[in-house]
Amino acid sequence: QVQLVESGGGLVQAGGSLRLSCAASGRTFSSSTMGWFRQALGKEREFVAAISWNGGTGYYADSVKGRFTISRDNAKNTVYLQMNSLKPEDTAVYYCAAQGSNNRYDYWGQGTQVTVSS
Repeated sequence: QVQLVESGGGLVQAGGSLRLSCAASGRTFSSSTMGWFRQALGKEREFVAAISWNGGTGYYADSVKGRFTISRDNAKNTVYLQMNSLKPEDTAVYYCAAQGSNNRYDYWGQGTQVTVSS
């Protein structure tokens, strides 16, 4: 059974940092693009960042560019999201996702809450 398990969320003051982790099990995603998405209360889920299979290319939403960094460790089947200079508008449930063979995000974690206080 494929599982993506996020961790590292929590409550932080504005300007602070958090590092999210997403550990995959059940299959290897070393050849897959992986990404982070978020959903704030009452809003639609939105793209945050993605990383190519070898970690060579990162993609970011404009709202997080320069503040967030996505990385991966294929040996650990884990992807990370380093979040710096956090703002209250970053408050959301953050989800990890992995692309399947059809290059769609077919695999999703259960989410981890990030709350940024002002």
